[in-house]
Amino acid sequence: MRPNDSTVKIGWYVLASLLAVFTYFYGLDSQNIPKNGDEYPYEHIVRLTAASGEMLPLKSQLENMRNTKPPLLFWQGIASTGWATDWTLWQLRYPSVIYTLLTAAMLLLLGRKLTGQSETGFVAALTFLAFFTTYRFGRPFLTNPPEVFWIFLPFFVLLYWKKVFESSIVMPLLLGISIGIGFLYKSFALGLPVSLGLAGWYLQRRNYQIAAFVRQDVLKIVITFAIAVGMFAMWFALDPDPVAVWNEFVVGENVGKFDPHGPSYVEKLLWGGSSIWSYTIAFLTNPGLLTIPVVMLFYVSFRNRYQLSSEEKLLWILVGVFFLSFSLPSQRSGRYLLDVMPAIALLSALRWQQINRKAFIASLVLSGVVLAVVAYLAVHLQAGVKEARIFPEVFWPLISFTGLLTLLAIFVSKITRPVVNIVALLVLLSFAAFLKPLDGEMGNYSLDAQRYARNKDVWVPCNFRALDEGHRFLLPGAEIHGYNENQNLNIDELAMRYPLFAARLPLDVNIQAGVCTSCEVVGQRLDIRGRQSSAELKEMFFEGKVFQYLFTRELLIASPNGGKHPLNQTPAQTCR
Repeated sequence: MRPNDSTVKIGWYVLASLLAVFTYFYGLDSQNIPKNGDEYPYEHIVRLTAASGEMLPLKSQLENMRNTKPPLLFWQGIASTGWATDWTLWQLRYPSVIYTLLTAAMLLLLGRKLTGQSETGFVAALTFLAFFTTYRFGRPFLTNPPEVFWIFLPFFVLLYWKKVFESSIVMPLLLGISIGIGFLYKSFALGLPVSLGLAGWYLQRRNYQIAAFVRQDVLKIVITFAIAVGMFAMWFALDPDPVAVWNEFVVGENVGKFDPHGPSYVEKLLWGGSSIWSYTIAFLTNPGLLTIPVVMLFYVSFRNRYQLSSEEKLLWILVGVFFLSFSLPSQRSGRYLLDVMPAIALLSALRWQQINRKAFIASLVLSGVVLAVVAYLAVHLQAGVKEARIFPEVFWPLISFTGLLTLLAIFVSKITRPVVNIVALLVLLSFAAFLKPLDGEMGNYSLDAQRYARNKDVWVPCNFRALDEGHRFLLPGAEIHGYNENQNLNIDELAMRYPLFAARLPLDVNIQAGVCTSCEVVGQRLDIRGRQSSAELKEMFFEGKVFQYLFTRELLIASPNGGKHPLNQTPAQTCR
């Protein structure tokens, strides 16, 4: 421990780090964690590829979604689930959390290295983990956690061991391997921002002397990029169908992002959900509860632009080239900038004391509002289930402690900065605890229902590609098929088509009245409704009708006449 590190402070940050680790693993096997819908098709590809017994080619029943990503994520899923023999969300997701925590560890080391203070390192790591996008995309089975780690790793190495800037062969080769692994997780398209980032870093190190940069550094970048692209090209060399890889991934998944799909390129750049303005706002709001301090970071850094350290300049170059690179395609999203969120977290930690305390207070107030909404929903949800206590025993103490800590941090200036990240993490943990009942009996089919469905074909509602993959965890051993929920087929129509199916009913509908007379309700569970109308939201918050409008009842129904009706000749559209 360094002499300028307070034992109490370090103890506090160690405990905070343990809280962060717990928060990221808590509820990891839940169907309802914040995530992205791409997790479902990725699960689908892993399952079918594992079933084929071959690593390549990738397998899928989804139209135009076989080579949607390079193979490394799917191989990771095959390895973590033992060729899909241990098919659980936990097994699929835990490598993502490990990658995210390793990225946070890099920030801890960098913050300590650059300032000589362990506190700065802890602040950088905790800030990164407190970002909502880190929590949302850093836990599910997605490409983002490994991509962020492998793409940030070369810049971590250059910043931590600055002597490696002068390495001519060995270090460029090693950096190329790291970037190549990132390509094999996400895309060769990362080559543009990564190459520009490396060029910007080497130029800055040469004080922007172009001749010296060209003479001493260009070859290093070429070597790095060549190694990375060579590793990515292994996919084409190993895949039995390289033409499909080219058509589906290179042309469809990457080049296709430049297609404005209707309006002109300039029109889409300036207006709409993929405009440069929406893209900028999405990037700035990536931190979630810490958005206001991060916005203030931009202001503070610009105001002190002539006093920035060389390390800060390098980090801002990285942020800038990624932002500009991903503004070029017609499809723009703040999610594309997750690779530079570690840099934003580190920059925040380096300017933590210069960011106005009012920004942190605003963050704490926002956290308090979110916490109050969670508590309000929990009270009314519990009121809707009078016969049993549905929340874990620690839920209300957790809510109370988080609320008290938030108030203390608002009014006691000495603890505002050390506590703001912890409050954000506690709010995320509280939200996960709020959803915990749906991971138990309320949100799952009974063992009897699971046994009944085992080895049977079951049709389930689906309104997003491969969403039905989620039911394989709810009904293990069943052969799941998805039908398009947006067709609004009623239960009688479904019963004519399918011998065993799941259907959703509002909670206020009587089960016996809502189910066909010849059908048998095998099991039921509660699920979260995806969308509420403005009128329903008003009734939820002003009349306390949380239980009625937040949830829907899903029934597992057996129909003896399913598949025997002529309607079965024209089956419902699927989510494939």
